Amino acid sequence: MTLKLLSYNIRFGGRERESQLAEVIKGIAPDLVVFQEATDPRVIEGLSGKTLMPYWAAQRKHSIAYLSRLKIAHHQWHYPVGSKHSFLEIVPAEHDLRIFGLHLTARFSKWSERRRAREIHALLKGIQEHQHGFHVLLGDFNTLAPGELLDTQRMPAWIRALIWISGRDIQRDTIQVMLDAHYQDGYRYLYPDDKGYTFPTWDPHLRLDYIFLPDAHAARLSSCQVIRQPGTVAKASDHFPLLAQLDVA
Repeated sequence: MTLKLLSYNIRFGGRERESQLAEVIKGIAPDLVVFQEATDPRVIEGLSGKTLMPYWAAQRKHSIAYLSRLKIAHHQWHYPVGSKHSFLEIVPAEHDLRIFGLHLTARFSKWSERRRAREIHALLKGIQEHQHGFHVLLGDFNTLAPGELLDTQRMPAWIRALIWISGRDIQRDTIQVMLDAHYQDGYRYLYPDDKGYTFPTWDPHLRLDYIFLPDAHAARLSSCQVIRQPGTVAKASDHFPLLAQLDVA
């Protein structure tokens, strides 16, 4: 059986863009959506009605939320020490799968990258008991993978200044932490040469959104794609959603 899992940063809570967001989600028809920047529960509740996905959870001022057409056996927000955002654990009722949605610190500089690396270390330590079971980590990591180019000329001047001050490039520590912990970068696992840019929708040149699976379960990822259609997707948010299809029991 295949589960369609969507990661979607909806920007500033998604307020006043509910109709566009619902159109995008309905067109994809996922089984479960993990949101970032979902800081207004009223938006997620409204999307639940508009998309006919009856199960949802969100908390005010919490970035991570979910929307599901499947029953959820358990969900819980966790708070790693030193993290800007909590992460959300989601366990579907009828599948052998545990999902961890996350949103790491933003900004491009060596200092923010060090913080992201600390955040991901804390998260991995917190989910250590699940490391041998089938689980995925997905969301907006706000960083680049090792080897991926950073075109600073396409960035706002204030971001270019931060990058220049911190060494003219950014470190790639966060994604390397995941790889060293024996996780596969799902998109790169299936598409080694495709850029897979997810941000920003008006000038895509960064891959900030990821799904990771333990090495032992990487083959259970049958598809992973950046959703760039319909045209509404460019108005709904500044991120393109990332859709993964997983073989589940």
